[in-house]
Amino acid sequence: MYVSTTLKHIFSRMPTTLRSGLWLAGVALSACVAAPTQSSLVPPSRPANLQVSRPPSAESAELARFYQMLQQDLLTRGLLRVDGGGPDTPYDTDDIIQNFEAIAFFDEHFRKGVGTQGALSRWQTPVRLQAVFGPSVAPDQRRTDAAELARYAQRLARLTNHPISQVARGGNFKVIFAGLDDKAFVRSQVLNHLPGINPQQLDTLVNTPRIYYCIVVAGGPPDAPFAYTNAVALIRAEHPSHTRQACLHEEVAQGLGLRNDSPRARPSIFNDDDEFARLTSHDEELLRVLYDPRLKPGMSTETARPILRQIMAPVSP
Repeated sequence: MYVSTTLKHIFSRMPTTLRSGLWLAGVALSACVAAPTQSSLVPPSRPANLQVSRPPSAESAELARFYQMLQQDLLTRGLLRVDGGGPDTPYDTDDIIQNFEAIAFFDEHFRKGVGTQGALSRWQTPVRLQAVFGPSVAPDQRRTDAAELARYAQRLARLTNHPISQVARGGNFKVIFAGLDDKAFVRSQVLNHLPGINPQQLDTLVNTPRIYYCIVVAGGPPDAPFAYTNAVALIRAEHPSHTRQACLHEEVAQGLGLRNDSPRARPSIFNDDDEFARLTSHDEELLRVLYDPRLKPGMSTETARPILRQIMAPVSP
C-alpha cells in the first residue's frame, strides 16, 4: 500500500571535519529521512496528544549538539538559504519539465531496489496535515512547530489549488515531531495511522538509520497505490530551527508526490546539497504542475510528457 519512502540524506554532505568528529565522538545520527478543513495560524491551545515533556537522554542531547554544529557549518558555508532563489539561480521552462520528470516520476530509492519507477503520484482527496508530538518535545517547541506547519499548509494550498489544511485531529498526513527517546511513541503512532505498513518501512521510521535525519512514507490503497490517501512524516526533535524547517518543507512536499531528489534541480529543496532550506520559486512551479488537473496518478512519463508541455506553454493574451 505505501509505495513511497523518502529520506533526507545528510552524511555524504558533511565536511570531513564533522564526519571525523562524529565517529570519534560516537554521535548517533538519526534519519534525514470532502471539503477542506480550514487551517489557522494559531495552533490548538491543547493538542489532542499533549503530554508533559521530559529531559532528554544523554544520547538525544549529544545528537542535538551534533545537529547544532552541523547547522552552523551549513550556514557558515552560505547554505540553508531562505530567499527562494535569485539572479544566481536562473531556470527556464525546459529546466522545469526535465526536473519535474526526474523528481515526480521516480522514487529516490528505486536505484537501491526499493520503490517505484516511472509513475506519477499525488493526492486526489483533501490533505489534512496534523502535527503530532513525542513526549520529549517541549510545549513552546510544539507551538512553534504547529504554527510553522499551519503557515506551510496555507502556502501549499495556494500553490496547488488543492485542499490542503492543518487540523488538530483526524489528519490523513501525520507530521510527527519526535526524538530518539520517543521510539515507542513513534511506533504506536505509525501503526495506528498506517496499519498496512511493511516491517522494513516501520523499522526505518522507528529506528531511523543514522545517515538520515527526516523521512516520509506515503501511499494509497492496493488498487490505486499512486493516488495517495495516507502519509506519515518524521521530523527529528533534536534539530535546531533551520534544519528542522528544512526537514518540514522537504518531507511534506515529497509526501505530496515530489518524491525524488535530483542534483540538477536548482534552486530547489529537492537536491541533496542543502543549498536551500525552504520551498523555492522553482519548487512552487513543480507543485503547480503536479496538481494540474490534466495530470493523473499512475501516469507514465511518456504519457505525461506532452501534457507537461501544454501546462508550461505561455498563456495567449
